[in-house]
Amino acid sequence: MERTPTGAKILIIDDEAQIRKLLRVTLNAHGYEAAEAATGHEGMLQATMVRPDLIVLDLGLPDMTGMEVLAHIREWSKVPIIILTAKDQEQDKVAALDQGADDYVTKPFGMGEFMARMRVALRHTAKTQDEPVLRHGQLVIDLAHRTVELQGEKLKLTPTEYDLLKVLALNAGRVMTHRQLLKQVWGGSQYESDSQYLRVYVGHLRKKIEADSTRPQYILTEPGIGYRFAYQE
Repeated sequence: MERTPTGAKILIIDDEAQIRKLLRVTLNAHGYEAAEAATGHEGMLQATMVRPDLIVLDLGLPDMTGMEVLAHIREWSKVPIIILTAKDQEQDKVAALDQGADDYVTKPFGMGEFMARMRVALRHTAKTQDEPVLRHGQLVIDLAHRTVELQGEKLKLTPTEYDLLKVLALNAGRVMTHRQLLKQVWGGSQYESDSQYLRVYVGHLRKKIEADSTRPQYILTEPGIGYRFAYQE
């Protein structure tokens, strides 16, 4: 399978033929190349054969759960995975994200939103995480020197605030659950369920990096799930 001008191949794993057709037609119209699978086992096989740049994975599959497919793929691949879920499956969204999914789209979904989420996921994987300096708009994070500048002015962050900002920025565009952030920033299991603790530090960070902390442009809230650091050009 040759690369399209976009350089991206998308694997759709969903048992609904109409969903697969809708995604395939839209992706092809935007210059992407689409592969399809109607079952979990077929999807895992396609993932190894096609080596896609991104996977769209439905959680409700006929032969196995989407969570099982996700776990299997994550054993050997870091390919971005966008989960398709039903509207009332908040716990499933959190579980999938904790297990390594990059993002989720709730059914029924608009194609504009889906394409935007997909572009962000592809952009995230294209960025190397060994870059010494992260730039998001007027925000500059120097990983080597552990410094942060906003509009050319150095910000005074506590070590914990810096670590939280670093984790979010390194995963820009990706939904990070409360549990993931608590574990990566604070470590240990004693904090993993304390989302209020995290909310306080996010509030502190927003006051320092956002022009209006009540209308954040960098650290976006995913209600009931976690946070997403938005890309800034």
